[in-house]
Amino acid sequence: MRKEKVGFFEHSTLVLQVSGHFTLETAAQKISMKKGEMLLIRKNQLGEITKMPLDGKDYQTIIIILKEDMLRKFALEEQIESRQKYTGPLNILIPGNDFLRGFFQSVIPYVHNPEENTTKDLGMLKVKEGVQLLLHAMPELKDFLFDFSEPYKMDLEKFMVNNFHFNVPVEKFAQLTGRSLAGFKRDFQKTFDMSPRHWLQEKRLTEARHLIEKKNKKPSAIYLDLGFETLSHFSHSFKKKFGKAPTG
Repeated sequence: MRKEKVGFFEHSTLVLQVSGHFTLETAAQKISMKKGEMLLIRKNQLGEITKMPLDGKDYQTIIIILKEDMLRKFALEEQIESRQKYTGPLNILIPGNDFLRGFFQSVIPYVHNPEENTTKDLGMLKVKEGVQLLLHAMPELKDFLFDFSEPYKMDLEKFMVNNFHFNVPVEKFAQLTGRSLAGFKRDFQKTFDMSPRHWLQEKRLTEARHLIEKKNKKPSAIYLDLGFETLSHFSHSFKKKFGKAPTG
């Protein structure tokens, strides 16, 4: 099993599960899929990904990134208009049908033969085909795919309390809450009466103490999940704040 602490999904992304087991966990959802399933992930999200091979076979996924400039061009070509902001689930398992399964199979040779000189235009045709088939299977995805509005200025306190454990730069937190970096820092100071970096460190260490002392968790099992890059950095920060090692 391989756990990738944080994925920042800047663009909407279609994940095709070829083999193994995939789990995406965000602040609001936990979704798993197995061989032959597809997941559509909404842009501007933080998530933790777990990849698990099954039955002694290799783990394989195909990732198709649906960049906004391509989707804008597609919307113009197909005369698609989305007049409302998307408010549905941020991650959607796509029900299989014969068309999507056929598309799935047709993409695999591109992945298995990366050395072949397939043109960029040919690859783009496959991406556009995927978008067409998604809309054919689920017309309601129109607002999901073609909502080009900027992230709205969301509730800073609620967002940070739900997402503090993700180890991403402060700039990403600003972007995800619909703010400039300066605006984010200003609003953060008003909300929490301290800087983002100081608050993140305090919040993560307080959560660590709770997990170690009340839940009997080992430091080695939690430091990554709390946004610390190394166990030694976590131990040093913990000792500096609480005056004792995290195992104590």
